[in-house]
Amino acid sequence: MSIKINNDFGYIEYSDEVLANIAGAATMECYGVVGMASKRATDGLWELLKKDNLSKGVKIISKDEGISVELYIIVEYGTKISVIANNIIQKVKYSVEGLTGIKVSNVTVYIQGIRV
Repeated sequence: MSIKINNDFGYIEYSDEVLANIAGAATMECYGVVGMASKRATDGLWELLKKDNLSKGVKIISKDEGISVELYIIVEYGTKISVIANNIIQKVKYSVEGLTGIKVSNVTVYIQGIRV
């Protein structure tokens, strides 16, 4: 899927992968995040993704009033998860709306693991 924005001069089309990369990069900048998580369908285990696969731990859902972002992350041991999640929500919303102009209606953070 993709999201189109119309203006006086034409339109801009954003693919879900571009939006997922923006959200993933913003997430990785937050303190306490070890990495993004991806679920392998073969064995049901969560694996830590490298920086080149940031979009795999992000799900973009298009809605009428904007987009909804779901993030699957792994956090660092000893950090307060609620603070990390709130920072991620604010950073992702600010980054996606600032870079694309698309309204982010909802950001959901799923903590998939803790790394020492």
